[in-house]
Amino acid sequence: MPLTRRDFARTSAVAGAGVALVGSVGALASAPGALASHDAESAGEERETARRPHPAVGYGPLLPDPDGILALPAGFSYRILTHCGKTRLESGEYTPAEHDGTAAFAGPRGTTLLVNNHEMGGPRDEAEHPVPLAEGLVYDPAAPGGCTVVEVRPDGGVAEWVGIAGTADNCAGGSTPWGTWLTCEENSDRAGENGMTKDHGYVFEVDPADRRANRDPRPLKFFGRYDHEAVVIDSGRGHAYLTEDADEPNGLFFRWTPPKDFRHGPGGFRTLADDAGLLQAPRCFDSGGRFVDDLSRATRTGTVYGVDWVDVPDRDARSVPVREQFGTGEVTRARKLEGMWWGDGGAYFVSSYARGESPVQHDGQVWFYDPRRRTLTLKILLGAHRDPAGDGTFDGPDNITVSPYGGLVVAEDGEGAQHLFGATDSGRTYPIARNELNIGTEQEPEFSEFTGVTFSPDGKTLYANIQEPGILLAVTGPWKRQKLR
Repeated sequence: MPLTRRDFARTSAVAGAGVALVGSVGALASAPGALASHDAESAGEERETARRPHPAVGYGPLLPDPDGILALPAGFSYRILTHCGKTRLESGEYTPAEHDGTAAFAGPRGTTLLVNNHEMGGPRDEAEHPVPLAEGLVYDPAAPGGCTVVEVRPDGGVAEWVGIAGTADNCAGGSTPWGTWLTCEENSDRAGENGMTKDHGYVFEVDPADRRANRDPRPLKFFGRYDHEAVVIDSGRGHAYLTEDADEPNGLFFRWTPPKDFRHGPGGFRTLADDAGLLQAPRCFDSGGRFVDDLSRATRTGTVYGVDWVDVPDRDARSVPVREQFGTGEVTRARKLEGMWWGDGGAYFVSSYARGESPVQHDGQVWFYDPRRRTLTLKILLGAHRDPAGDGTFDGPDNITVSPYGGLVVAEDGEGAQHLFGATDSGRTYPIARNELNIGTEQEPEFSEFTGVTFSPDGKTLYANIQEPGILLAVTGPWKRQKLR
């Protein structure tokens, strides 16, 4: 049953005109530890609060790395697990390029298994270090992307093998409650375009612990064909939530409802028909019942929108891209919908930025969808980017994860310096790492984005990638629970 505007307005009035219906909220300001105001009425009070001493958050300043890879706080260290063109797979080929979305799983005999996306598109013969076409694991032999599985053993040994090959622009994705990885193609080329021999724009499932389960890859077409970014599974209700990274028009946040009596679990998706379940896009409205055309309209953290869900007419986009199947006023869009993570009973997801294509410009948002209340809450809003080279200003959030130490850890894909940074539940921010690997020149330095941020199952290791040239890192140190305020 849809959440009516009248019901939402009534609920919002009780909760404070839709300013904060769920959880604590915070805004990312322009300096570590800064706390921005939620609205004009509280701005004066918070400015006064900001002058008072606050409990320290984070781990202190980042120290330069003599090896020029990763700046970390004192007491932290990193280890390179895989490096494109340097480390090798079990089969002898080099580690593929363009590391992206990653998840970590508990493996047998104390191992950790990581599934690592490789975001490569276009003709395979133009890609340097594509994912090898391992026998039985190839979807389209013309495509260069895919996933590798990385095994980290208790004695420190590392092994890597192909999980899936022949896919295109494997960007983010998401882990499942039953221990598999859903890898997402951010590429909707049709067969015959860019040399492809099959249609792309799908989600595929990869099992890091069962190599046989990955044979004969099958696209999960019921999730739709579009430029996928990330996906999460609501284990309680069975829904999947997915993001689309696209513009002209801006992309969509999707919900997939499984068929009645379907039970999630290993191999379950392979039993479903291509049109199984129901794929829908959101139609949001504010506390006054007014339709919201784009999530960039929210300019204050704590903004809450009610959500109705609208059926997708043709999820396989046979003639018209999915996002273009909706007319003006039918659905709510957003620019650069990127990483997503399930936590706190809902889905956190990112809008990396909004520019001239959107109603309002911003340098990054993090939203929280609460399936029980059917609401979207703006948790994080990145302010104007003032110093791209500094450790205190962050922009372009991309992959995210919920931290076992409280709050979120965010991978930055913005201008200038690139960071991993944390955000507490109240919105205070702090740097965790800075990419020091210059892939530009001394005169015009350039630093690749971070991707695939995720913690080990025991919470002791933070894994992340430097996308170019493709390096998977393991960061350890004196992690601690971050203070809420």
